[in-house]
Amino acid sequence: MRSRERDVLLVPDTLLLRITTHLQTMEFMTTVLKCEKTKGKHKRSHFNGFKQVSILIRVRKKAAIQFYFRHSDLLSSRLLSKNLKMKIYRTIILPVVLYGCETWSLTLREERKLRVFENMVLRRIFGTRRDEVTGEWRRLHNEELKDLYSSPNIVRVIKSRRMRWAGHVARMGEERGAIGSW
Repeated sequence: MRSRERDVLLVPDTLLLRITTHLQTMEFMTTVLKCEKTKGKHKRSHFNGFKQVSILIRVRKKAAIQFYFRHSDLLSSRLLSKNLKMKIYRTIILPVVLYGCETWSLTLREERKLRVFENMVLRRIFGTRRDEVTGEWRRLHNEELKDLYSSPNIVRVIKSRRMRWAGHVARMGEERGAIGSW
């Protein structure tokens, strides 16, 4: 609790107001996407084929990219600490992308696109780095991002959630049954 208070005290009032507004916007956006999924073509039970899964992933990624570009000034701001930016990424952007990922069957192309998206956000958060040899500013390489970002990458998170979900389905009783076939 104390660390949250400390982070809030370092942020100017106008920026804090913008952060709370953005959080409310994202909450509304995720609610809309959840409603869309239950209304019609985005129902989970309809996503059995690769094409439909890729459409679902595209919808989820598009929602996260919209938030990213709308609020990229927050993620690149020098007023916010990197820890606070990482909290924003983990609590707002990742859940939007990963909603329903337990049912996805990813192709290598989709995995690569998700990694590219994650690296794009992490580059915005961690900024550029001065090259020691030439003294010029340069973008961070993927390996440097992996070293700076201590959490597992987005594809690893999806695979672990799928395994956890498969365990839940395997432990379900016969009277409940699972929708679909294995």
